[in-house]
Amino acid sequence: MNDVRSMDLEELRQVCAALGEKPFRAKQLFEWLHKKGAASYEEMTNLSAAFRRRLEEEYPLGPLEIVQVQTSRLDGTQKYLFRLFDGNVIESVLMRYHHGNSVCISSQVGCRMGCRFCASTIGGLVRPLSAGEMLEQIYRIAAHTGERVSNVVVMGTGEPLDNYDNLLRFIRLLSAPEGMNLSQRNLTVSTCGLVPEMRRLAGEHLQITLALSLHAPNDEKRKALMPIANRYTMDEVLDACRFYFQETGRRLTFEYALVGGENDSQEDADQLAGRIRGLNCHVNLIPVNPIKERNYVRSGKKVVENFKNKLEKYGINVTIRREMGADIDGACGQLRKSYIDKTEKGIS
Repeated sequence: MNDVRSMDLEELRQVCAALGEKPFRAKQLFEWLHKKGAASYEEMTNLSAAFRRRLEEEYPLGPLEIVQVQTSRLDGTQKYLFRLFDGNVIESVLMRYHHGNSVCISSQVGCRMGCRFCASTIGGLVRPLSAGEMLEQIYRIAAHTGERVSNVVVMGTGEPLDNYDNLLRFIRLLSAPEGMNLSQRNLTVSTCGLVPEMRRLAGEHLQITLALSLHAPNDEKRKALMPIANRYTMDEVLDACRFYFQETGRRLTFEYALVGGENDSQEDADQLAGRIRGLNCHVNLIPVNPIKERNYVRSGKKVVENFKNKLEKYGINVTIRREMGADIDGACGQLRKSYIDKTEKGIS
């Protein structure tokens, strides 16, 4: 592994030993990378010039390059398009709330899950992101704004559990006391429902929040929206959710994108309540962001309210996601997709 940002403290000690440096240099290097978010070795002034030169030669940092930033005039939400060392582009979002700043990051370049209402998956999966590339999205945004990040959600482009080992490394590095030291309770990981990986994650006994993209009240409707539903039934997915709660004690979040005329009827709400009642959970209703490649439409405001009220009558904890960045390419994958389309057409 040559990605120094993806290395833990012990691995950095081995790097230092191989370069003839004392073990304590590893902690200094780790702090520069993960506590101070250094973009270059030049910034690491308490390391010798010779050591920094060797690091640059053997472990080039190649920080993410900001290609574009869109800022919402409505709420200050900022969408970032980053270029990776290999020329691929990914996107991240900074959302400002009264309780602090939240950054939504991507876990893959593209996605192979094929959810029908999502722009992220249209070009398929290109490659996974390393733990360092996931962390860099947070560090570059913090450096660009000069503001502290207090919450992280892995809900951008990609299926996090389809990049399991890198995700786990990312979580451990993000919450390391010597680094950013973000509480795992302030970290949410989304999944469309990869059952074996959900169970495996439960066994890690982390304190993160797991958010399941449910989006339908039954198998038939879920299959129409999410190809993963052809592999795992709702019963299997919800059993994995129960197991996750049993192992971690962490309340589940169910993401439910409301698509006009598809999954937003009162009958759908009744069915959904029947499936998840008794689970320690919270439902996050998301009026879907229409994308030009699909003909799905957003549920009306009254329909969304009625759906919420129906679930609450069953004693289920529900919120309607506050819409952020509605005047920019806010939907997941939209900014990257529009950039790639323009680049292919030769429009700068």
